[in-house]
Amino acid sequence: MHLPFSQACENNKHPILKVISPLLTQAKTLLEVGSGTGQHAEYFAQQLPHLRWQASDQAINLPHLNCRFNLAELGNLPLAIELDVSGNWPVSTFDAIYTANTLHIMSKPLVESFFNGLAIVSKSNSQLFIYGPFNYQGQFTSQSNADFHVWLTQNNPLSGIRDIEWIMDLAVQQGFQLQTDFEMPANNRLLHFSR
Repeated sequence: MHLPFSQACENNKHPILKVISPLLTQAKTLLEVGSGTGQHAEYFAQQLPHLRWQASDQAINLPHLNCRFNLAELGNLPLAIELDVSGNWPVSTFDAIYTANTLHIMSKPLVESFFNGLAIVSKSNSQLFIYGPFNYQGQFTSQSNADFHVWLTQNNPLSGIRDIEWIMDLAVQQGFQLQTDFEMPANNRLLHFSR
């Protein structure tokens, strides 16, 4: 099977690992929501062998994800599971939840469903990592993000770069407090929350 490839994933996996690695030393289990090509899951599982990295995505993406994971042969990278944020969530709970470049492609109701789902899969002391572009006080942080927002909404009017204040409010409703807002390459952010 020809495996999907994202150059953006290749570009950002090293900076993301540098941030999350010291924050996940005590975590044993992590759920990735929206694993996409699976490049992050494979790389992070390889670099963080103490952590069981559970990838998830919509059913249509599971064949290529699980082909990648079978080829990787990593003991801490189980087969990806189906997860639609508006549907059934896993019954297991995790020490950490991670999602990258997902909230701006979801509709606002689906973003709300994502946060509601966190209540199901989070422990009382879980961590949450969200990577992607965000607006601050309703303003784009760069012209490239403004252009990206236009491209997103042309492809799907319900998508778009989200305001960080709204994201923080949704997180607080599920007991998550923002710990650090990391500046990342290409005008992205990595938000680290803890419960």
